[in-house]
Amino acid sequence: MLLPTLRRLAEMIFVMLGISIVVFLIFFATPGSDPAARIAGRNATPETLAQVRHSFGLDQPLPIQYLKVMEKLFISRDLTSFVNRGQKVIPAVIEATPVTLSLVLGAAIIWVIFGIWVGVTAAATRGTVIDRGLMLLGLVGVSMPVFWVGSVANLITQSRFHDTWLFHWVPGLGYTPLTQNPWLWFKSLVIPWVVLAILYIGLYGRVLRANLVEAYQEDFIRTARAKGLSESRIMFRHALRTSLITFVSMFGLDFGALVGGGALLTEVVFDLPGVGRLTYEALQNLDLPFIMATVMYSSFFVVVANAIVDIAYAWLDPRVRDAR
Repeated sequence: MLLPTLRRLAEMIFVMLGISIVVFLIFFATPGSDPAARIAGRNATPETLAQVRHSFGLDQPLPIQYLKVMEKLFISRDLTSFVNRGQKVIPAVIEATPVTLSLVLGAAIIWVIFGIWVGVTAAATRGTVIDRGLMLLGLVGVSMPVFWVGSVANLITQSRFHDTWLFHWVPGLGYTPLTQNPWLWFKSLVIPWVVLAILYIGLYGRVLRANLVEAYQEDFIRTARAKGLSESRIMFRHALRTSLITFVSMFGLDFGALVGGGALLTEVVFDLPGVGRLTYEALQNLDLPFIMATVMYSSFFVVVANAIVDIAYAWLDPRVRDAR
């Protein structure tokens, strides 16, 4: 296990290096994308453009520019916004990270628990009304866009029924840090958690149900039955464990993408100052340092999540461990 883990960590470093080069070239070397023109503003004179290029180091060769940007991004961490002069990028991303982590972690707990419950229940009752009903509900959940579900949730909890006993406890839109008020932190995030989790509950439940039904056709399940094991033991000890490989793979990718800014729509709808909303505002203003920093941040979490998933494979399925 140690050697594959070290090899996977080395691959992570090379992948992040490649991503940083591609991101830099897209934002700083693509024809027509002149950062100096963005900084100087409209109708800037050639003298002003030349001065801006010199002050930001944009008149130097691309390899030197790349090294300076990476140094400001990862070492000195003093890369500043092109739109809001003086605003440092890294502190803003670090400040927004706990908001996104709080949102995604809570939603992930909900969708993992209910996704497994839906998949196991549907597989255990396959062909019955319960199975068809759960799969129908899962399809409905997958089909509803997050921004629409969030808007409807806000309409119900913040406007129409906010004064009723059912939703009077829901605070106004926004975010309260956990360290400031844990109870208010929970109340401000519980509706966004559910909204973000609905899509994934349906998706993961349907995928897990399909994997479980397929697993029940394998020889090792027939062997377990021949040994006289109970159906619950066969389900949870044998079928579920091997069927979770696809589940874990999906979870790693989705969790990494959401933490990296994929929860943008949820953060915008519920006015949560997370990384997704930071990326949304940077895209509106074409603020290249912020966009580049959030892209790097997002890719880091996706790469780390993929590495953790690969390591988890060996625990879930001995065949993967033996192959390595």
